[in-house]
Amino acid sequence: LVLPGSIVLAAVLISGTLIFTSYRSDPGSQLGTVGNNFGNKKVEVSVDDDPMLGSKKAPVTIVEFSDFECPFCRSFWKDTLSLIKSNYIDTGKVKFVYRDFPLSFHPGAHAAAEATECAEDQGRYWEMHDKIFEEQDKQGAGTIQFSKTEVVKWAGQIGLDMSQFNQCLDAGKYQAEVDKDLADGTAAGVSGTPSFFINGLLLVGAQPFSAFQEVIEEELKK
Repeated sequence: LVLPGSIVLAAVLISGTLIFTSYRSDPGSQLGTVGNNFGNKKVEVSVDDDPMLGSKKAPVTIVEFSDFECPFCRSFWKDTLSLIKSNYIDTGKVKFVYRDFPLSFHPGAHAAAEATECAEDQGRYWEMHDKIFEEQDKQGAGTIQFSKTEVVKWAGQIGLDMSQFNQCLDAGKYQAEVDKDLADGTAAGVSGTPSFFINGLLLVGAQPFSAFQEVIEEELKK
């Protein structure tokens, strides 16, 4: 299925669930990579110094490469992340790291990624992360177009010090940090969002909780 704006959506039917991913480029040869991608091969993926939920001592690490304007990343945030959090993060079994992978055809994604880093300067990363997805979700399904203007408005709505926030965002303080995440994700083999590395095992797409549960439980047995 090819949509305007070069957004290509790939779907694979796994246990009755459609799995969707947004690709950064023409994925004509990559349709088969969507779905249950964990296997025996592990990839070394750094957590860098990116925002984390959970205990640093947790035996399982999930690194998500995500795009704030990707509707499938939003689906993961809405439908699955809370279940991972309550079942595994809050119980000390999993630590969850968010890394940025802004796709070139999502004009608001890079600004949103930088904005969350600026919010982190005020100890409000996860509030800004949630706010960006929440505001898009209010507008319905699919890709929601937004710009830096909307991002700044949302930052104000969560009560950030806007003078400090605007100075950070306007100066591009975290542009290089976001670009580093993108480069690291590319080096690890990421080609679409959301992509997850669970102790180095790749899982791609807006997967249901059961898909994460399966590989997490296998890793916990080791």
